Amino acid sequence: MNTLETIFSRSSVRKFKAKKVNQEHIKTILKAGMSGPTCVNSKDWSFIVVDDQKVLKKMYEANGAPARPLLGCAFAVLICGDYSKAFQYAKDYYVVDSSIAGQNMILAAWSLGIGSVWLGTWPQMDRVFEQRKLFDLPKDQIPHSIIAFGYPEEVKEKEEYYDESVVHYNKW
Repeated sequence: MNTLETIFSRSSVRKFKAKKVNQEHIKTILKAGMSGPTCVNSKDWSFIVVDDQKVLKKMYEANGAPARPLLGCAFAVLICGDYSKAFQYAKDYYVVDSSIAGQNMILAAWSLGIGSVWLGTWPQMDRVFEQRKLFDLPKDQIPHSIIAFGYPEEVKEKEEYYDESVVHYNKW
């Protein structure tokens, strides 16, 4: 699948087959996340890979009902912003950098036939605090988002998203 096919065909997957994802694919997905641009090349993120079903259940409990896909996924990645590596004059760029990493992981997974769904954590501070506590994170690690991964139970046809009404050229 080429890049545009991957982007245009990808959709969120919330129900997964009971099938493990091999370590080579997980590493490829993580490598894709680490390959995106970051503010002044700070690489101000870290990743926690979770494939233990008991821990996935605790992550679900910490994030609440919208995180239900964690209960059936093959693995999840908690993306954390790393303040110790963040650009010193604008540390909150970790939010953008973590988002780029997440999108790259989602697209890489889809190109491998692995579905995913992005589960928000930051800026909902109750979720941030619960994930921080669950993983005993150092103070310089800020839970940003969780992505659940696995082989899709079903693949739905994706609708066309291009909307000319939101595009402006050279002025509003």
